[in-house]
Amino acid sequence: MPAGRPAIIDENTLQILEGAFSNGATDLEACFLAKISKSTLYNYQEINPEFVERKKALKDMVKYQAKQVIVKSIKEGDKQQANWWLERKAKDEGFSPRQEVSGPEGVDLGFIYYPKKDDSQKDTTKSSLETTSEAGDSIDNRS
Repeated sequence: MPAGRPAIIDENTLQILEGAFSNGATDLEACFLAKISKSTLYNYQEINPEFVERKKALKDMVKYQAKQVIVKSIKEGDKQQANWWLERKAKDEGFSPRQEVSGPEGVDLGFIYYPKKDDSQKDTTKSSLETTSEAGDSIDNRS
């Protein structure tokens, strides 16, 4: 093709692009399959802004197809798939796999706060490691 002449996307190229986008291809992948440059695609989109929306919808088709597979398996009685879906889509209805973490006999575990050290505190690191345990043994002297 002569230099400076813009490439035209014909019907065949458009079909290849749309097929690729409907399978979740990136712009680069779709352009490779259609044997065009990304700049050709972007120039086409500037001239045909409605194609940008169509491209987005086509790229979303893979998600839609995945949802169809999930719904089909749920309709066929797949309890594991149904639970998976409920845990993700019906959390606000009590289908969340939340776990409460507590200490012995339900006692709150609390938390330990470690403040950030500034440059003046970095020299005291070794002395802070030599703190004693509840039993009175030095951490460094434990067997």
